[in-house]
Parts: sequence; structure tokens; C-alpha cells
Amino acid sequence: MNNKLNNFYKNKRILVAGGTGVIGLQLVKLLSRYSKKIIVAGAHEKNFAKKNLPKNIKYIKTDLREFKNCIRVTKNIEYVFNLVGIKGSSGIGENKVLDFYNSMIMFQTNLFKASLENNISKYMFVSSICGYPNFNKKKKEENFWNGLPKQNDKIPGLVKRIGEIQIEAAYKQLDWKGGFIVRPSNVYGPFDDFNPKTAQVIPSLIAKFLETSKNKKFVNIWGDGTAKRDFIFSEDAAEAIMRIMTVQKAFNYPINLGAGHAITIKKLALCLKEIINKNIYINWQKDKPTGDSIRVLDTKRLKEILPNFKTTSLKNGLIKTVDWYIENKL
Repeated sequence: MNNKLNNFYKNKRILVAGGTGVIGLQLVKLLSRYSKKIIVAGAHEKNFAKKNLPKNIKYIKTDLREFKNCIRVTKNIEYVFNLVGIKGSSGIGENKVLDFYNSMIMFQTNLFKASLENNISKYMFVSSICGYPNFNKKKKEENFWNGLPKQNDKIPGLVKRIGEIQIEAAYKQLDWKGGFIVRPSNVYGPFDDFNPKTAQVIPSLIAKFLETSKNKKFVNIWGDGTAKRDFIFSEDAAEAIMRIMTVQKAFNYPINLGAGHAITIKKLALCLKEIINKNIYINWQKDKPTGDSIRVLDTKRLKEILPNFKTTSLKNGLIKTVDWYIENKL
């Protein structure tokens, strides 16, 4: 057991909002080693939570768009992790963007306001790489505000920016030093959305490859494979989020959370082909949208805050995710 983590989290009253999501489930699992006073609030049914959350974790199925519900779940809480989000493919920025905007604005605003009113001492906001401007270099934290996001998920990116501004505003007006911000890259892992119509690239490809493997067909992939992305395994993201909150100098100091290097979608697809079925044929649909040509985070600040932090290799993360999917979804 890590003594620093134990001293920081032991018997603390913790709320994990969005704790039944792809990062949230991993985070709750880690936190449960140190505290038995964890509440998870989410939209999943109670049967799902009971099956997948650690034992003795209190789960509240609730709509956090309502302020009264946020007040209820943050009462007597010391630490809040806001992992509430709506994951989706590049299409979310077009065909579901109003739904996303309305829901996320209410989630973020009400949960943060309720947390302040209930005097929580630490608040972790999980932002996103999609808040960055579109430029073909590693995205450094200090460049976050140098222009508008221009990729096709621009509005979700701006919503995440508002969540960060809430923390900055509380610091400036109230001298409140409890806010922490991380900006993950493309997170993947067990419990992700594997519906090819709505999923992000890795879970979508896993589902497509496995279906193709069963039916002996080819798989269609949007673009030409040259787009580059920075991927981080959900277990790694959860560990980093848990550890960053313990570092006092990280308050109001946004931190990129990724592997720090990008791979092409073509390399990703070939890796999955090797793992799942080497005989699958890939058909690149070059007329389809693929988003930014490159999205990769600079992780220098992360390494300064957590010098011993290491990420799972993409291949090992993919194998774990594929194995989980086969066991739980097929």
C-alpha cells in the first residue's frame, strides 16, 4: 500500500461523479483501497453498478443536471472527482452537439456550485484534449487558450473550457485552492462504448474487427490512416488522476494526461489486426472525415508532477481491452 496515498485518502468522504464510466470504474477501484466512505453518482442502472463496482461502495443513480441532486450527493463530502461526460465519436460534434452542450453545462455548473456550497476541500475536474486549438504540434498546457478549438468537436471542447474557468474563477474571487484539472487524451479500456456508430476510434475498431473476424469480411475504416492520436489506457488515467490530487502544487494548474506520443490510425489498425485476426482486410474510406490530422499532448508537466508515472504500452492495453470485450460483450 502506498503510504502517501493512504495518508491522503484514508477514510476520506469521497464522491466520484460519473464513477460508472470507463475511467470512473477504475478510479473507484483504486480509491477503495484507501477509503470505505466512497459515494458514486451516475446514470447507470443500480444492477450495473452493483455488478461492477467494488463491494461496500454506495451508489446513487441520479440526474446531476439537477442542482438539488448535486447538493444531496455532495453533502458531507470532502473530495469530489468530476468524471461526468458523454463519450462519442467525431460525429458527436455535429449530430448530437446541442444535447451534449445542454447536459454538460448543467452537469458542470451545478456539481461545482453544490461542491462549493457544501465546502468540499478538493475538487478534480476531468477536462479534455478537445479543448485545445487545432495545430499540428504537441499541445502544451499554456497554449490551451491560444485560439478556438477548430476540430469537428469544437463545441464539446468549449464546454470543457467552461468547466476549467469555473475553477479559475473560484480561485480568483474566493482564493479557493481546492481545484485540480487534468486534460486526458483519447482514453480507452474496459467498459468503454463499443457501438461502432457512437464509439471512439479504439472501441469502434475492436468491435468492427471482432465482427469481421466472425463473418470473414473486410472492415471499413474512415480516412486514409495517416491521422495521429495520443492514447492512454483507462487504468493509467485513473491512477494519474488519483495521484495528482495529492500534489498540492497541482491545484489550479492544468495537467495534460496522455502517453505523450502519437501513433497513426493505420498503425493502430494493424496492431489490432495482429491481435484479433491477421487475415482481416482493411478498406480505407478516404472520403470520410477523420477529425484533426494530429492530436498529441505534451506531457512534460505530468512528468514533473508525477516523475515515476508510467503508462501501459498500447499493445498491452489493447490486448486487455480486447480480452475484456470478448468476455463481457460478445
